[in-house]
Amino acid sequence: MATLLCICFVLAIHPYTTYPLSLLVLKAIRRNAISPTGHAPRSYAIACCVYNERQVIEAKIANMLALKERLPNCQLLIHSDGSSDGTDEVLRAHADTLTLSFAERRAGKSTGMNALMRKTAAEVVIFTDANVMIDPDRVTNVGHYFRDPEIGCVTGHLSYTNANESATAWTGARYWRFEEWLKQLESETGSVVGADGSIFAIRRRLYTPAPADIIDDFHTSMSIFCSGHRIVRAEDFVAFERAATVRKDELRRKVRISCRAFNCHRLLWPRILRSGALSVYMYTSHKLLRWLSGYFVALGVICAAMMAGLAFGPEGFLAFVAALALGIFIAGRTRSPLVSKVWEGVAATAATGAGVYKSLRGERFQTWTIASSTRR
Repeated sequence: MATLLCICFVLAIHPYTTYPLSLLVLKAIRRNAISPTGHAPRSYAIACCVYNERQVIEAKIANMLALKERLPNCQLLIHSDGSSDGTDEVLRAHADTLTLSFAERRAGKSTGMNALMRKTAAEVVIFTDANVMIDPDRVTNVGHYFRDPEIGCVTGHLSYTNANESATAWTGARYWRFEEWLKQLESETGSVVGADGSIFAIRRRLYTPAPADIIDDFHTSMSIFCSGHRIVRAEDFVAFERAATVRKDELRRKVRISCRAFNCHRLLWPRILRSGALSVYMYTSHKLLRWLSGYFVALGVICAAMMAGLAFGPEGFLAFVAALALGIFIAGRTRSPLVSKVWEGVAATAATGAGVYKSLRGERFQTWTIASSTRR
């Protein structure tokens, strides 16, 4: 029982401790530098799917127009997934500068992105979200990375602008800072494992249409990963976004994303296994074990409770369970900033596990609902 508890503990913390340490060791041994031997991209497109984004759509269009001024031969693509709040009317007012696509009824982001990709022949496509603002002064930096023929995807640097507004926002921003650091290590030692839909770019010729019920950004980037091309992180390709400030918004988002990501994992796993030992190790450490970490924690707690029962009898088991329940009760109601932030992390881990469970049950999240606390 003690051995199983130790195994659960190691597997739960590996993505956050021994995995980055192993990358630091690998970085000291070998380092994959950028080899800009090819030509810079001659044309670009920027693609964005929206749903009921009346609050931010004007700012998004203005940001895309600013990017267009700095990128050569840049096409702006926006798909509206059945918006009903006036978003479509705003888009149509800019039809002279935007390439637009409209869905009569909701079909999801993957379907929308597939529609947009059929409308462009640009050499490089930049993907972004409605509430994400890309820095126009640094967007041209992305072209340098695509001069390396081995690079098929570039994931940018996303910064949250409101980390101090709530414990939920603070936890999300700190987690993302760690994630950005980890991606940088992966980029320097091999390939980043997947890209975030807020800001990433690909070679158009490497695009693989995503099934309607599969998460588009992960499918798009991991398909390129599986094809043998590198995904690299660009510190100088920058975007800004608001983090969710309300726990309910963030947990709902975690469940949806983890369910869709695990569905994508099940689809691509056979191809990932053929991508080489290092790639499999990085993917398993960064993604798979992290999705399952809630289950490792739960199994570890069960083992600890059983060990208490074996050591002290039924009274020991009941005392352990009572202490655990009391701790959860207090943590959920405390006003302590530190405890609140730890509790946010526990809740996020549980939400990720819930999403994996939904995936294994065959559930799908084809459409999405925006988190209202991320729009302002």
